[in-house]
Amino acid sequence: MSESKQSIGSDLAKVDSHVITPEEYDDAPELTEAFFDRAVYEVNGVPMPRPTKGGRPRAEKPKVHTGVRLDADVLDHFKAQGPGWQTRINATLRAAMERERAA
Repeated sequence: MSESKQSIGSDLAKVDSHVITPEEYDDAPELTEAFFDRAVYEVNGVPMPRPTKGGRPRAEKPKVHTGVRLDADVLDHFKAQGPGWQTRINATLRAAMERERAA
């Protein structure tokens, strides 16, 4: 260590080698819903409402993740129309299915 830097006066190797025991966990408070209800949430010093679980609401009829092989020119056609290409493919397949059911 250079002489211009000060020592922090700690044995970091000893700290790093310490294994936390279950008894030490008893010192920490339990994180209950009441604890989070009382908490003050801040973003950059600005108070915010308590965060909720993010994401979209659950769909009544959720989509199914699947793999399907498409001809390259078919996929290129839908992708060339911009974002939402998967939704447009789904709508096209649905329309074909409904025509077939009606026949």
